[in-house]
Amino acid sequence: MGNQLDRITHLNYSELPTGDPSGIEKDELRVGVAYFFSDEEEDLDERGQPDKYSVKGSGSPGQETPTHHLHHQLVLNETQFSAFRGQECIFSKVSSGPQAGDLRVYSVSALPALCKPGDLLELLYLGPSEHPPPHWAVYVGSGQIIHLHQGQIRQDSLYEAAAGNVGRVVNSWYRFRPLVAELVVQNACGHLGLKSDEICWTNSESFAAWCRFGKREFKAGGELQAAAGTQHQQQYYLKIHLAENKVHTVRFHSLEDLIREKRRIDASGKLRVIKDLAIVDGKE
Repeated sequence: MGNQLDRITHLNYSELPTGDPSGIEKDELRVGVAYFFSDEEEDLDERGQPDKYSVKGSGSPGQETPTHHLHHQLVLNETQFSAFRGQECIFSKVSSGPQAGDLRVYSVSALPALCKPGDLLELLYLGPSEHPPPHWAVYVGSGQIIHLHQGQIRQDSLYEAAAGNVGRVVNSWYRFRPLVAELVVQNACGHLGLKSDEICWTNSESFAAWCRFGKREFKAGGELQAAAGTQHQQQYYLKIHLAENKVHTVRFHSLEDLIREKRRIDASGKLRVIKDLAIVDGKE
């Protein structure tokens, strides 16, 4: 894995191509993020904007909300995704099919009993159709998390950071081999206190996933560049599962770009995504 605490200087993203790649749903392919209509250029929870995951100082373990009720609320407005590097599935957040995973959510008070140090958590806000994107964190034990929040890597109480919201363990969503738990926690702790320009991740998901898997692709500018004189460049595909037999595919040149767009879609809500894609496809 190399030095897990290396820091890569932020690089500009390469220009996305305009041609359709062969073999990946040509009729539905969209390149980059051109189809997505949003006034936000960055994730809400990393910009210093008021958000639903700020530490409130008054949170405490409370009565557990029934899991099935929470899950039902999310299903109505949560977009499902799968992501591929070439033909290899590297991420899956779907509720059915061969890549199906566990999407159940729990009240914050129930999470510590389900977690062990080194686990990845996704914290969600049950609210209107447009809301902050899911917030990711590394659980480090004793009800504490380390996360990238408002331009700083910090340690907070899970109860306070996620007061009033719900969450779930998402270790299995990325299909990479995880590091041992001790190294995951070490990666997170080793970056505590970093701020702004010292940080080479643009959102909480990329930071938390890097801590667990140690892959430089999660860092801004972390993709390995193709050797001089070669035409090969890694392609990533984000598949947006809109309905049982409706999948929309978008192509990217970096995993970090793919994650940023996936989070923007999550923040927008499923109904708006369906409407935006219908406009682009000329169905309205």
